[in-house]
Amino acid sequence: MMKVLFIDTVHPVLEEKLFEHGFQVEHFTGWNRAECLCRLSGVQGIVIRSKFKIDTEFLNHALQLKFIARAGAGMENIDVIEAERRGVICINSPEGNRDAVGEHAIGMLLMLLNHLKRADWEVRQGIWKRAENRGTEIMGKTIGVIGYGNTGSRFVKKLMGFDARILVYDKYKKGFAESWFEESDMETIWNESDILSLHVPLTDETLYLVNESFIQRFKKPFVLINTSRGKVVKTADLVEAIKTGKISGACLDVLEYESASFEKLEREQLPDDFKYLLQAENVILTPHIAGWTHESNRKMSEILAEKIIQRFGVRIKR
Repeated sequence: MMKVLFIDTVHPVLEEKLFEHGFQVEHFTGWNRAECLCRLSGVQGIVIRSKFKIDTEFLNHALQLKFIARAGAGMENIDVIEAERRGVICINSPEGNRDAVGEHAIGMLLMLLNHLKRADWEVRQGIWKRAENRGTEIMGKTIGVIGYGNTGSRFVKKLMGFDARILVYDKYKKGFAESWFEESDMETIWNESDILSLHVPLTDETLYLVNESFIQRFKKPFVLINTSRGKVVKTADLVEAIKTGKISGACLDVLEYESASFEKLEREQLPDDFKYLLQAENVILTPHIAGWTHESNRKMSEILAEKIIQRFGVRIKR
């Protein structure tokens, strides 16, 4: 019987499916890292979201570990190279929340372009401004997309009905264009985009990808959408570009300094750049929830269950 340790909470369907197939499941979700390290003896599987980093020290305490399952897409909190060097399989479930991220990105964009946040607040205050809240259509705009993985491809697919020109760049893929979008290069995206959406993992290569020099290469003011990882965008450079009008608006589900517990900080303790984003009318902010719908929560666990069961040779019951 394979012993699987749940370090983070996930949808219960994952535990149910593993239990049905003979896995022994234990929960240590309330423990800190030090406590967890003392309980890894005999553990063969780990289920985690983002509670803490699984690094060399962690792996040294889990000598019987066979797999690490990440409920979600990003793997930056796992030392995948070191784990795989030790024969530990790393599994994630980006297929489970890709539709949620695509819908959320479009929702934020519509909210920004049509002034929905401000207009809703004004109407509730008895303020009736029509001309001042005139919106801008997606139709006819050029949308640049960086990254054509799970979320990027779903975002592009969901844009089909908006009659926009869609340019997609992926450094590691070629020949993926479909009839409703163009496979592009960065020069074309810089020259022609009105809107830019980021769909890349956080790696050494993408850390602060969007910085001052990157932003200045755009020929037109553009709207930035980031539903990937906060540190893909250098916040100080984003804020400066918003102030100068180089970036006409931003939709941010993720922030560079997300490790800070904002709900426990007084407003005067917040970073100055974040304070600016809070008061900017042309910025839409959400707390890293793009991929966190009721449906995606379940789907991510279902997909992890299938991958774990298939990988370890147990037939999935239907």
